[in-house]
Amino acid sequence: MNFDELLLPLALILMVSKLFSLLGKKLGLPQVVGMIVAGIALGCINYIPNQGVFTPAALEGLSFLAKIGVILLMFSAGLDTDLNQFKKIGGSSLVITMLGVAVPLVLGFLCAAGMLFGTLSLSEHDMFSCLFYGTILAATSVSITVAALKELGKLNSKVGMSIIAAAILDDVIGIILLSLFISLDKTGSAGEIGASIGMMVAFFAAAIAVGIILRVAVKAVSKHYPHTRRIPILSFAVCFFYAYAAETWFGVADITGAYMAGIMLSGLHEAEYVDRKIEISNYMIFAPVFFANIGINASFDNITPTMVGFGAVFVLAGMLGKVIGCGGGALLCRYGIKDSLRVGVGMMVRAEVVLVCAQKGVDAELVDPSIMPFVLILIILTTLLTPLLLKLSYRKEGLPPAGDLEYRREECDQPLSA
Repeated sequence: MNFDELLLPLALILMVSKLFSLLGKKLGLPQVVGMIVAGIALGCINYIPNQGVFTPAALEGLSFLAKIGVILLMFSAGLDTDLNQFKKIGGSSLVITMLGVAVPLVLGFLCAAGMLFGTLSLSEHDMFSCLFYGTILAATSVSITVAALKELGKLNSKVGMSIIAAAILDDVIGIILLSLFISLDKTGSAGEIGASIGMMVAFFAAAIAVGIILRVAVKAVSKHYPHTRRIPILSFAVCFFYAYAAETWFGVADITGAYMAGIMLSGLHEAEYVDRKIEISNYMIFAPVFFANIGINASFDNITPTMVGFGAVFVLAGMLGKVIGCGGGALLCRYGIKDSLRVGVGMMVRAEVVLVCAQKGVDAELVDPSIMPFVLILIILTTLLTPLLLKLSYRKEGLPPAGDLEYRREECDQPLSA
């Protein structure tokens, strides 16, 4: 690859992504949406005859940078995971999470089997392909929801705490499913499938064992050299090592390794400092390239009428799946109808995680690349609708009283402390 061919596309992505991010911020949208739209806008260059900007060599270079970006994104997500929150997760959040994953997974599977393959009698590869479409819909991202609830003064309400707790479990389950289906699709016989599952279990066991040692090492370094660059540098090394080990030694997705690395370092005294440095490094170059690269490669050329119909149903299933699954779970736990609807709507929003899942599916040849534009539509629609619907649901209610931080747990909840 000629290195010079990468410089102009990189300059365009960074400038246009920042402009669209600032525009999105003024409109009340997250910067992720601005980066994606920037990529779609830049992707129009591909339609210019004999254009010399996004050459095959340049796209290959951008792909490498994008892969680093997604690994750092998942590492940051792991760092943001509050392990202490698991002690506060009641039975209601577990029910909400399980149904919030199961219902979209089933809907995505049925949509793909019925509309793409036209039958439920599927080959092994097609079965995993349909399951992966469901896995894409099972992913969630509640950063937008958290911002909206915080603005409304409802973040520490029963609905807010349930959404946060369920989202933590949702992320963990989604990443496990992603790695599981990719790994199982690569295997053939029942023995190989069993071995694949065994390798996944071995990875998590090894990741935890090594992680305990690494936590001690990072604590020691941070104690003697607090807030120094060597701590985030060491954390970067841990992230890339986990990602490499997961993919190469255990056959587990590299992003799962990065996510586990983040979890193992979360909760440390310097975790917030490390996360801040990761965010700065990633959002300077790698993350904008990842999000823009998806928009640049989103092609409408090969979209057939069948894919258009499937894409529309897929987006609808993605929105309703979370509302029905999570809202239904809340109802089972005796939440009120209005609160149940709020939980379902709050869990509906999608962002980076769904993009990561979809792109991994494309890379593993389990997902048709033509689905990517519809994944972008799902992200944009849920990002716009979720805060709006939440605000409408609370329009007749004022701010909660100061003592409303502790709410009564329903009968399917567990005690707040473990």
